Amino acid sequence: MKKYFNKLSVALTPIALMATVSCTDLDETIYSELSKDNFYNSKVEIMQGVLRPFTHMQAWLAPTGQNGYYYHGESAADQIAWPQKGRHGYDGGDHVRLHRHEWTPQENRLRGSWSLMWEGLGYVNALLEDFETLDFEAAGLTQAEMESIIAEVKVMRAFHYLKIMDMWGNVPIVTTVGQPTNPETRPSAEVFQFVEEELLANVELLQPLSQDLVGRVSKAAGYAMLSELYLNAEVWSGTPRYDDCITYSNKVINGEGGSLMGEMRLDPSILGPFSNQNQFSPENIFQFAFSRDGGFTFNWAGFFFGYGNMSRALNVTYSGWNAFVVTPNAFSAFEENDNRKSEWFLFGPQTDYETGEPILGTEEWADQPLVYVNNIRRNSEGATGEGSMTEGEENSGARFHKYRSGTSDQEGVYWENDYVIYRLTEVYFNKAEALMRQNGGAATPEAVELINESRKRAFDEEEWATEAYTTSTLTMEELLAERGREFIFEGKRRTDLIRFGDFTSGSWWDKDPSEPTRALFPIPHIHLSLNPNLVQNPGY
Repeated sequence: MKKYFNKLSVALTPIALMATVSCTDLDETIYSELSKDNFYNSKVEIMQGVLRPFTHMQAWLAPTGQNGYYYHGESAADQIAWPQKGRHGYDGGDHVRLHRHEWTPQENRLRGSWSLMWEGLGYVNALLEDFETLDFEAAGLTQAEMESIIAEVKVMRAFHYLKIMDMWGNVPIVTTVGQPTNPETRPSAEVFQFVEEELLANVELLQPLSQDLVGRVSKAAGYAMLSELYLNAEVWSGTPRYDDCITYSNKVINGEGGSLMGEMRLDPSILGPFSNQNQFSPENIFQFAFSRDGGFTFNWAGFFFGYGNMSRALNVTYSGWNAFVVTPNAFSAFEENDNRKSEWFLFGPQTDYETGEPILGTEEWADQPLVYVNNIRRNSEGATGEGSMTEGEENSGARFHKYRSGTSDQEGVYWENDYVIYRLTEVYFNKAEALMRQNGGAATPEAVELINESRKRAFDEEEWATEAYTTSTLTMEELLAERGREFIFEGKRRTDLIRFGDFTSGSWWDKDPSEPTRALFPIPHIHLSLNPNLVQNPGY
């Protein structure tokens, strides 16, 4: 049975409601008060506290908000863009600057991301402080349960820092709310060490992954975090750690951290990990447990879906902002016989789900058939090329169709999708890359086997013989390309490009090479002014 953990949240600070008797009577009447001293009376209440950081983390990690880690990581990379389309989407040039690597420390969205991520870290630290004086036995927990819950929260703290480090590199390390008042910037290598120590000290205390752990941090999730940490160790700490990446990748692959469906294995379907029943996908490791029926929907539509008429194309109840599109270079990277190209994107003529009649545009293509095309430019006479960030129209670019909500008449399963943070395929790729980097960039037979196990799901059986990689065809360049194809839309691309050295030096659609310092984002200017001990990243 699906667990709707993310519905559980509670404010852990005193709540006071005031009644004003007169203009001069300022005495407060306290109707209810909630604090750590009269909360945490049962395991349910304790878990409500534990899960509060999860509900907040969705605001910056999942593709549901306009200011978070996902927005910045994907918009600054080479696969997804938010171009202006006619009179819509310019938004002060925010998306244009981000895609072209022209951002400044004054960006409001970057400030929002910093605030959201550090606020989430504050929730975690506050919870750990509350737990220091908590009588777990009185709340009905055993010593082992107490240790596991605290370990889960500390691993969550490490995960927050891993993502903060990925964006900004050199940041403070804070474990107590409000102390010190102005924490000092620490080098990325020290932040890496802190994350590593937190994970290693707590991962073995976590519970194994199971259906009861959907939407929570399991041992398998902790191992996957270590796999990611060590794969990026050379970037984040200055020292490669590929042996360690392989060690913790193996723990996930071998099922030492548990699994959702009895055995840790790849999903046989390329749509399975993202379906409206993806809490049962055998390869999913760590995910946000969303549920429309539970009142907490994973609403990717805002970012990824077209305007109102497009709801008829899929027989769904949602529409979007017509925001993110696939860049022409990213869509062209898929072979025509790659089933991911036909299954994960909306492309070409759009038709009514029930009647088959053409879906009509509402803006630049008003009352004309809506046909998504692989360019982002105005349909003006004499226009050539793939366009730019300021030339789009409502039909520009292939569109997102990786997560499938099902149709609105599917009672009980419609739009029940979880958002996946880690899945087994990523761990396969991590291990394969670590093996290749240890081998001077050349593929080993084991690395080829790991990538082929994933890739073969994307091709029809009769075509697979000519599509399988060999030790000569799986180069480092091809590994990055295949990683891009497999994990498109999953919030991984900026980190991958940086690790391969292509994020700033690379050119792609409407983006020229940028300064190497653009591999890190700037500390938002307002936070530098609030905390004099923060040090701006180089180049800003």
